[in-house]
Amino acid sequence: MSPFIAWDDQRIFLAVLEEGSLSAAARRLGLSHPTVRSRIEILEQALGTVLFTRSANGLTPTETAEALRGPARAMAMASDFFVRQASAPGGEIAGTVRISVSEFMGVEVVPAMLARLREAHPAIRIELSLSNVPADLLAQEVDVAVRTVAPKQQALVARKVATIPLGLFASQAYVERRGSPSSLSDLAEHDIIGPDRNRSDLALAERLGPAVSRDRLAVRTDSHPAQLAAARAGLGIAVTQIPVGEDDPHLVRLLPDTEIATLETWIVSHENLAHVPRVRAVFDSFVESFRTLSRRR
Repeated sequence: MSPFIAWDDQRIFLAVLEEGSLSAAARRLGLSHPTVRSRIEILEQALGTVLFTRSANGLTPTETAEALRGPARAMAMASDFFVRQASAPGGEIAGTVRISVSEFMGVEVVPAMLARLREAHPAIRIELSLSNVPADLLAQEVDVAVRTVAPKQQALVARKVATIPLGLFASQAYVERRGSPSSLSDLAEHDIIGPDRNRSDLALAERLGPAVSRDRLAVRTDSHPAQLAAARAGLGIAVTQIPVGEDDPHLVRLLPDTEIATLETWIVSHENLAHVPRVRAVFDSFVESFRTLSRRR
């Protein structure tokens, strides 16, 4: 007969696997280091296998541990989904909704939209997951996602809500100090803020000309919020979403007739959740907010 493995032990195993050490897993879970070590040892005994090898560099997962990563992650997502489903009485617009957005959207765009949402539906509680890696909507890791790539899975409900243009911006202080470029070729005379290793962002930068090649950038980071923060601090010129840049009184749009690229934006949910009242309220609110943002062009 297969051994009984408690979910708590699987949860601890997953935390150790993802964090890479007992101490980091203990901090994440709010447990003591000895408790985490003991539970891993008990789990290994129950399974009759070694899950981690110990060395001077920390813990290394065994092949067995890596094979269990997927099932443990699926259990964690199912547990989180269970809690969200139980967080609201049936039929009411209340409870927890988990939302996946990119790092930039989560910092610069979505918070104001959530303020309007919670003003209309104060019983909704928000879990905001910021990541540039798309969440697994099919596994219901999240309830609603804001994506800039059209979803293709048939089990997903999606609405295209905006085409967000990208433009060049710098701080007022930078422009006063260095002046404004009159063409893309003039960027060679300026400090440019751009990507570090992100291939798609580097490809976009290359389209702007040799002045924006990686080795000539004054500041390199793959974090879009950090790029914008650097521009706000006067470190140079950055590409950002035009509505965000134009809303900032400290930023100046440069080469206003030049549109660098556009972001097609979609609101997505799983078809099984599309008619859950709290999820539908968030979905519809985002659709309206992003369409309003798009109409401002």
